[in-house]
Order: sequence, then structure tokens, then C-alpha cells
Amino acid sequence: MPGRTEYEPQVAVREVLPGYADAFPFDSFNRMQSEALPAIVEREENVVVSAPTASGKTALAEAAICRAIDDDGTALFLAPLRALTNEKESEWERFEELGYSVYVVTGERDLNPRRAERADILVMTPEKADSATRKHDSPRYGFITDVDTCIIDEVHLLDSDKRGSVLEVTISRLRRLCDPRVVALSATMPNIDDVADWLDATPDTTFAFGEDYRPVPLEAGVKTYTHGENAFADKYRRLYRAMDLVEPHLREEGQGLVFVSSRQDTVQAAKKARDEIAERDVPMGARGDYDFHQEAQEVNNETLRQSVLDGVGFHHAGLSKGDKELVEKWFREGTLGLLFSTSTLAWGVNLPARCVVIRDTKLHDPLEGEVDMSPLDVLQMLGRAGRPGYDDRGYAWVVCDRADADKYRQLLRDGKEIESRLAEDLDAHLNAEIVLGTVRDLDDVLDWIETTFYAVRARSAPDEYESEGQLRERVSDTLESLVDRGFVDMDDDLRLSPTRLGRLASKFYLRLDTAREFATLAERASDDDSATSLSSDDVLKAVATAGEFDSASARRDERDAVRAVLGQFGQDLDPGPRKVLAILQSSMNSTTPAELRSDAWVIRQNSLRLLAALRSFLDHLAGAPAANLASRVEARIEHGVSADAVELTALDGVGSGRASRLAKEGLSSVADVREAGVEGVVAAGLSDGVAKQVVGSARSLPDLEFDWGEFPERIARGANEMCEVTVTNVGDGARAGVRITVNDHEMTATDSYVGTATLPVGVFGGDAEELTYTAEVFFPELPLLPVSDSRTVRVE
Repeated sequence: MPGRTEYEPQVAVREVLPGYADAFPFDSFNRMQSEALPAIVEREENVVVSAPTASGKTALAEAAICRAIDDDGTALFLAPLRALTNEKESEWERFEELGYSVYVVTGERDLNPRRAERADILVMTPEKADSATRKHDSPRYGFITDVDTCIIDEVHLLDSDKRGSVLEVTISRLRRLCDPRVVALSATMPNIDDVADWLDATPDTTFAFGEDYRPVPLEAGVKTYTHGENAFADKYRRLYRAMDLVEPHLREEGQGLVFVSSRQDTVQAAKKARDEIAERDVPMGARGDYDFHQEAQEVNNETLRQSVLDGVGFHHAGLSKGDKELVEKWFREGTLGLLFSTSTLAWGVNLPARCVVIRDTKLHDPLEGEVDMSPLDVLQMLGRAGRPGYDDRGYAWVVCDRADADKYRQLLRDGKEIESRLAEDLDAHLNAEIVLGTVRDLDDVLDWIETTFYAVRARSAPDEYESEGQLRERVSDTLESLVDRGFVDMDDDLRLSPTRLGRLASKFYLRLDTAREFATLAERASDDDSATSLSSDDVLKAVATAGEFDSASARRDERDAVRAVLGQFGQDLDPGPRKVLAILQSSMNSTTPAELRSDAWVIRQNSLRLLAALRSFLDHLAGAPAANLASRVEARIEHGVSADAVELTALDGVGSGRASRLAKEGLSSVADVREAGVEGVVAAGLSDGVAKQVVGSARSLPDLEFDWGEFPERIARGANEMCEVTVTNVGDGARAGVRITVNDHEMTATDSYVGTATLPVGVFGGDAEELTYTAEVFFPELPLLPVSDSRTVRVE
């Protein structure tokens, strides 16, 4: 690139890593990489590197991986987003071709402990690593303590509102568990020394590469627009402003990358931009290019297929993998001149453009309503401006309302110091450490806090945080609160142990106020004698009012839809939780109103996690009947099926569509499917192969028989007789709660893994003229309807 000889390649890959030249997509490292490499490859200490976006930090991560493999170790790469873990799996096939194993551990697939244990390179999100370190002493997750090198990609994620504290405690915990070497990579940040202090990186292994190391010089600024009363019209005002900024570069055959707030906005903005480009007569598009026209037919998304022919694309996480890869390829080649994207692209794919515009600085969060875009996201996006080797300069603009202009100008001028977010969830994280057993007494608590970035920032900026004494006082107060609220027990010697409540809260990553409310509901259910004391409405309300949803909001246009779903139910709730309640209620029958669908997926996914937690609370604290009710509610929300067909979702291969089809044909229970057999299920509309799978699954689920033995039909008043009932499962075993009631009052109960269970039954001739004895079986972990059998005894 003219005038930028200092950015030409510096050190050949074969010189530094002779055995791994084929693992890199280039022959030589650039100047930034060349200066940092000796610390990564030749030294043992932890390393922290801060460098401008797109300057080549990924190559440093790969060099650290090579060093770990050379030392016969395992490298863990922490990617900031789940979508990026799968990209790394594809990208690092280069290591697989050299004979090294790459394994991505995500929540989307079943963990294969053997593959994880044998992997040379593990790829995880901070959340998955948090889960693995919490379960490190289990056989499935024991591999996590074998990590020798941990590479943190985008360590400035520490400052993320929702995810920063997870990364912070996970790294602190991992270092206590197995003390791996840490290589932390970051975009430019003013307080890199704080991160280095936290990770014990030496001055010789801490690198702060400034803007002069940016491959292409950056011109960044803020442009304002006139804010109107209509939010929809404002989007177009900002779009026209963005087009004004991008247009000159498009005319010079440069490229524009415009970030918007949502997936749907990428599509709508691309459509409108195509019209604008035609109106402004900007020379773009490839409609006359026969080869590209043929290639574009490979695109699955019809709107995208038409758009790319005009030189305009869009990119978001909802597109198929193939469509995303084609868009990325065409943009890199220059076939697409203008691309609209969500922020995911800024954190992952290295896809720079001459001009980057952030059209939307605010976004709609389903759980919080309208929120400002994170300063980290803003800086990450702007850093994508300038294509190395093609552009002499990059241009980056923030489009915002005049009221916000000074805020963004200051951000561009001063950058963003990385702060700790641990204080916001200190009680939950401390509880987790006590559950893990890494914190056993008060001294351990104070030692633990010293391992966190929070403690480093408190020392570095005491005016903004706390003095050392205040920090210790805060931690002691937090511990006292955990004890007072029943999450932790502390004996006279100040030794700490988790309670059942504390264990459940940690297992399900709950806010502690939510855990306390779930426990209260479970305790109330356990105190009631009636099997129907807890209703599905109680379960739905407990989830909708959970602290995890306390920032949920309902727009005005959504409130009529909420009323239509709920009527008077939940009228005492605030609009946000009531909206959550409406989405849950309507999801049970797949009748979610159109006005609520944009937020429904996120709310459902969060709710399913909370329902699984509530089910476990009810199982441990109230018993199988309450847990089974929650299990059925959970299945209905997940699959959108009616109450009479919900147990069909326990069958392998049966989701909402097949459950509804079977129920419509009169097969609404597992017993119905067993009785119908393959022929009957085929007659109900399923293919022969699916029918065999479904019937096989039905035959493997519990199938109960009741034996009342010598049970009397009548008994004399004042007499008594001891009998027993035996419940036998002739299907596969499952954990169940079995109880005996007489005239709806519980006599005896047991929880067991049902193969065969025998319970005593006392028949007493009392005041009642008739006694109805019922044996009931509830499955706390399966959405099966309760199974019961009764006997009636006359009192004479």
C-alpha cells in the first residue's frame, strides 16, 4: 500500500513456526504480529495484547495455539459469541489437516467428553466455559482442568453489561483450578495495564499497539439527524444520512458497511437502499454479469438473491450458513458494494470496508426495551473501516440524535476504559464459588475477591470503585446476606457450606431473588395437602415475574394483544411481566399474536431455562406432583401443544406438528400410541419409518400396572386392616413419585426409580360411609400425565 511500508510483512511464518506454516493463510506476519510473537512463542509468561481492530490479532491466537501444541498441551480459545465458535471450527480445519483435533463445546450440541478430552484445541464461549469449570469434578467436564493455555479473544468483553462478569469469574476460577498460561487479546483500550495486572502479565509481555499500527488510517466522526416523533420515519432519516456518507465511496468503487439494530432492519434497509441507489443513479450492481447471475441462484433467501444482483447485501445470524458465506465472499471480492449487518459481523468475521456507518445507536432488547448500543460494540464496528491493501484511509461515522452527539464524540476521542461488572452479580458469583467448594471460609472469600479484575480496578480507580477496606466490607456484607437469605450456612468457626437452595441457584444460573421466589412457591406447594394446590397459572406467573424479566417492557402497540390473550389474568402485574405472561400463555397453544412474535423467541428461550430450574426446585422442595405439573407446562411452551396431547412430546421424533396430528386422530397419550402400534400410527398420518421410531419410543417409556392384593370391598365401622398396593413398571424405568390418598388426603408417599414399588395402605372403618383409595404416580422429569388407579371400600 503506498506510503505504508512499515505495514509490509516482517517475519516469515516458517522462520517462527516451521511446523505450522500450512496452518496460516499467509506467508509472513505483519509488523504488529512480529513484535508480539517472541513473547508468545519464546516465553512462558502470560501475555496481553491490545491492538486496533483488524490489525491481525487472530494470528497471535493461532501462534499461541501452536506453542501449546508444541508443548504437548491443550489450548482453550474463548470466543466472544456462540456464532463465532462454529466459524472457528470451520476456519481451523487447517489444524485438522495437520493432524490436530479441534473441538467446539457449545450448548447447541451434546457434549462428547471423549472428544473434548482428546482435543488439542477447545473452542468455547465464556458462558460454556463457566458451566464447565463449575462442573469440573464431574466425569463429563473433567477435561477443563487439563487446559494448558487459555486464549481470550476480545478480552475487553469484561466490560459487557450482561456477559463481562461471567468472563471475569470464569478466568479467575480456571486459574485457580489448573493455572493455565493466559494470552489475552483486545481492541485498543486505555487501561491495558489493569488487565495485565489482573492476569499477572509482565511489562515485557504486555503490548499496547496504538493507532499507528492500524493497517489503514481511520477518520472517524459523528453525524447527527433531526429526530422526529415517529420512530419508523426516524429509521429512514438515519438511512438517508448513512447513504449520503457512503455514496461518494460507492462512486469511487469503494465499499460501504452499514450497521443496523436488528435482523429485520438489515433486510428493510437493503431494500430501501436499492431504491435510493437507483434514484441517485449510483453505478452499482452486476445484473449484466451472467456468471454472477448464475452464482446468485445458489442463495437460499429470496430477498437476498434479488438484492445482491444490485450490489447490495445483508448479513445477520438468521441467514443460512451458505448464504452468509456467499455474502462474505462477494463482499471481500468487491462484487457487493454495500452491505447492511447487525453487530455480530463486527465481533467475528474480518470484513472491513472503506466506509463504515453505524445507523442505529439504540436497539430493542426483548428483555429491556430500547437500550443504547454498548460502547464496546460501537468501537468494534467503527474499527472495521478501511480495507488493508485497497484503501489509503478508512472512514467511520456514527449517526445519532443531536442530544447524543457529544457522548459519541467523547467515546471516539478518549476510547473506553475496561471496567469490572462483577459488583452487579457479586452475590450469585460468590454463591457459585461456595457451592463449588473453592471458597470454604471467610478468609477464602477475601482471597477469592483478590483474584478478580474487580479488585484490580478497585485499587486502580478507588474513587470510582471502593478502597481496599470498603471492598472487603462489601464482600463480607454480601456473604452475610447469602447466609441470611438461606443460600449459605456458616458455623461458629466461620466455615461455609452451601444449602440446597444455594446449590439449585448455582446449578441453574439464577438470580438469587428468583431462586428465593421459586423456593417460596415450592415451600407453599409442599405445605398444601391437595394435589391440585399448584396450578399451571402459578407456574407461568412465577416465571413471568422472575427477576430475569424485570427489565422487560411492553410497547403501546403490544398491550392490546396482551389483553386479548390474558383477559383479567395477571392484571396485577406491570406491563413488562404481563407481556411475558401473555407470550408464555399463548405459546402453549401456538397462538402467539403477531404483535408479540418479534420478542417471543427470546422470551421463550429464557423462560424454558427458568422453567427447568423451577421444575427442579419443585422436585426437591415440594415433590413429584408439583414438578410434573411444571414439566408439562415446560413441554407445552416448548412445543406449542394442547394439554391433552402434551405427553406425546416425550416420544422421540414427536414435536408440535406430529403431536397435534396424532391427537387429532385420537392418539393423545403414550398408551394410545403403544396400543395402536406401527400400523395405527401410520394410519394417523406418519410415515412408516417415523411410526416405527415413535412406537419404539412409546414402548420404552414407563408402563404401569397396579396390584392391590387382598384389598377389602367393605370394612366394619371401627375395624382396621393393613393392606398394600404394588406398582410395577413393565416399561423402561424412570424416577417417579408414588403416593396413596384416601378421600383425597395423602396417607403415604415415596420417591423412587420405578421398577416395582410397594406401599402400605391402612384401611380404617371411620365416620365416612365410603373410602376411596387412590394410588397415583407422577413423573417429575417427564411431561407424562399422572397415572392413577383406585379402589373403593364401603364402611358398614
